[in-house]
Amino acid sequence: MAKKAKNDHILVIRFSALGDVAMTVPVLLALTKKYPGLKITVVSRGFHKPLFHHINGVDFHEAELLGKHKGIIGLWKLYCELKKQPIHAVADLHNVLRSNILKAFFALGGIKVVQIDKGRPEKRALTRKKNKIFKQLKNTHERYADVFAELGYPVELRTDNVLPPLTMSQEVKKMVGEKAEPSIGIAPFAAHAGKMYPFDRTVSIIEFLKNTKKYKIFLLGGGKKEKEMLETLASPFDKVFNVAGKLSFEEELQLISHLDLMVSMDSANAHLAANFGVKVITLWGVTHPYAGFYPFGQHLSNALLADRAAYPLIPTSVYGNKVPEGYENVMESIPTETVLGKVEEVLV
Repeated sequence: MAKKAKNDHILVIRFSALGDVAMTVPVLLALTKKYPGLKITVVSRGFHKPLFHHINGVDFHEAELLGKHKGIIGLWKLYCELKKQPIHAVADLHNVLRSNILKAFFALGGIKVVQIDKGRPEKRALTRKKNKIFKQLKNTHERYADVFAELGYPVELRTDNVLPPLTMSQEVKKMVGEKAEPSIGIAPFAAHAGKMYPFDRTVSIIEFLKNTKKYKIFLLGGGKKEKEMLETLASPFDKVFNVAGKLSFEEELQLISHLDLMVSMDSANAHLAANFGVKVITLWGVTHPYAGFYPFGQHLSNALLADRAAYPLIPTSVYGNKVPEGYENVMESIPTETVLGKVEEVLV
């Protein structure tokens, strides 16, 4: 039975990773729209705070998991900080050791806690080598929504549960310039090599798009090596800009929110763009949308998949960290022409 939510306060736990934390946003938007009196506090790593700046009714509490909140004693300190607020229920959207410990503290204090069902058995069946059960599993957004439904706050996940474009800082405006042509974000990196398109092919795609003189291209990445690679890639071209290391995370979100298209691996940038209703083309290597991590509200036709006829063990894992022998070049089975054709199709 749905609650009226007047003065109710839910604590939401999701510590990492960036993509998984970003996937909470459409669900929280649905919650705050349906239950305007509901207060939500998200506890997560401090870097993730900008994800929630623009959701009414949502506050953020930083978990310093490598600092004062490290270990059991640290988690007790975190609990003591959180319990100062009048929390009525806890939604554990992570279901790992740390969140289990925090859950136990709240449960002992008489607070109702509901944990996400990650569907681990069916994910093992989807990713195993033998007797693989290849079928679509419940999307992570739906798994998050199930937690809130069990707490008494059911929601409908509509495709309009997205954030509006953000106001750009002067630094972002300077980088974006005049909006004279469609803007494309390209995020060529991922946490694991099995999810990354060959870099030379990415270069070819950027060269082709640049030569059409129809688009402005923004390159997104994270680590130091990635920043250097993207800077080298962008430097010879007009209207190709390296964003990595140039903007704060909040400013990156501002830029992403104004894109016309994001081209991404199975990685966080796909979810960041989808949260603003930006069209997203995703490239999939040893992972697959069936595992439930497809960007919110995106057409499945925009997922470009490695060839399962040639690589039948796909998906080899949920996160892309397992690359069987002979699967090192799995993403080469996605032709650059297919990617370019999809870009043209989506931006028509």
